[in-house]
Amino acid sequence: MKYVFVGTGIAALSAAEAVRRRDPHAELIMLGREPHPFYSRPGLAYLLTGSIPERQLHLRSADELSQLGLDRRVAEVTAIDVARREVHVAGAAPIGYDRLLLAVGAAAIPPDFPGGDLDGVVQLDQLDQTRDIIARVDKARAAVVVGGGPTALELAEGLAARDVEVHYFLRGARYWSSVLDAEESRRVENAVSEQGIILHHQTKVARAVGDDRGTLDWVETEAGDTVSCQLLAVAIGVRPRLELARAAGLAVGRGIRVDERFETSVPGVFAAGDCAEVADPVTGRGAVDSLWSTALAAGAIAGTAMAGAPAGYRRPPSLNVTRLGHITTTIIGAVGGRDGDGDLLTISRGDSLSWRVQPSAWSLTGDDPGRRIRVMVGPDTLLGAVVMNDPAAARALTRLVRQRTPLGPLRDALEADPGSALTKLIALGGDGGAASS
Repeated sequence: MKYVFVGTGIAALSAAEAVRRRDPHAELIMLGREPHPFYSRPGLAYLLTGSIPERQLHLRSADELSQLGLDRRVAEVTAIDVARREVHVAGAAPIGYDRLLLAVGAAAIPPDFPGGDLDGVVQLDQLDQTRDIIARVDKARAAVVVGGGPTALELAEGLAARDVEVHYFLRGARYWSSVLDAEESRRVENAVSEQGIILHHQTKVARAVGDDRGTLDWVETEAGDTVSCQLLAVAIGVRPRLELARAAGLAVGRGIRVDERFETSVPGVFAAGDCAEVADPVTGRGAVDSLWSTALAAGAIAGTAMAGAPAGYRRPPSLNVTRLGHITTTIIGAVGGRDGDGDLLTISRGDSLSWRVQPSAWSLTGDDPGRRIRVMVGPDTLLGAVVMNDPAAARALTRLVRQRTPLGPLRDALEADPGSALTKLIALGGDGGAASS
C-alpha cells in the first residue's frame, strides 16, 4: 500500500506513525513546503522568549525518523486528482496513492488594515517566521502587538523578554473576553503589565505607515493616536487551509468535513488536524479544533483507519493548557458566557474573600491570590472549567468534564453550600470520577 501525507505537522506525523505500526511494509510519502525537521509549534513561543534553544523544538530524533521509513519531500502540492488517485506537485511528476491524508493545518489570518504588507509586520505561525522575528529584535526599539488570544500574548511576552518596548492593542475592554471572565482577564492583564508591557484597551489599528523604502515606521489607531515602532506583530486568528480540498471536490464547511474515522466525502481520502471539521457530540454541529493535543490524537486515529484497522473518534470536550502572563491556565470544555441559561451554574473561587450572587452566576471567592477555579455546571454534569495555577484541581476537573460524570446530589449542594461542595467536586474528579456519597 502507498500512503501519501500532505502536511508536515503533528497530525501528519502521528498518522504516519500509526500507519507504520499496522503496515510495516507500506510506502509512506510525506509532502510539505517546510524543510525543517518535525518541530513543536507550541514551542515557538518559548523559542521567542529565549526560554529554550531551537534544538528542543524537535519532536523525533534522526534514529526514530529513520526507523519510521518515511520518504519526506520538500514540495508544494498544487492539486489533488481524486479520480486518478494522484497528488500533483510543482515541478515534478504526479504521485499516486492508495490512501491520502490532508493535514495542511491552518494559516494565520493576514492583517486587515492598510500597510499590513510593510517590512516589519510579522506573524508567529512557523519556525522561519519566529527566526525572522528574533533576527529583527536587535534593531527594534518598540513593537506593537495586535490580537486578543494566546498567540498575541505570546508575541507580546516574547518581545518584552528581549527588551523591546511593547504596546499591546486589545480590541475589546479586556483580554480574551470570549473565554475568560472579568477577574481572570484582570489577573492576566496585571501579570502582563508587571512585565513592562503597555496595554491599550479598545484600540484598533487604522493603518501602518512606512518610510520610502517600505519599512514600518509607525502605527495609527482608529482614535487617531500614533505609536512609533519597528515591529508590528499581528495575531488575529487562524483559518483552515481549504484550497486543495475545495478544488478536489471534497465536502467543506468551516473545515474539511470528516466522519468519525477522519475520512472525507471521498473514499480513501482523509483529513486531520487544524484543517478538519469534526462533528461535536453535544451540539451535532461541525467543529474545527486548533489545539496541538487534538491534532496528535486525530492523526493517530486517521492513520489507524487509513491502514484498515477499526478506529473511531468522538470529539471530547476541549482541553487547552497555556501560560497567560506567566499564569498556568487550564481551559476545559465549555467556559464562555451562557447568560440567561437558568440550568447553568457558574462557580468561581479565588478572587477575594466571599461568595457573591450575580444575575446568572454564582461566584465563590477565596483568599489565595495565586490560584483560581471557575466551574460551569450543567443540569447533571460539569460542562467546563478554568483553572489558574492549580494543576491537581485541573486534572480532577478535566476528568469530570471528559467523562461526563453525573454529579448527583453534588449539583444541588453547589448552590446550598458551594465552598464545601466545590472541594468535594474536585475530590470526586481526583478519585477518578467514582460516585460520590
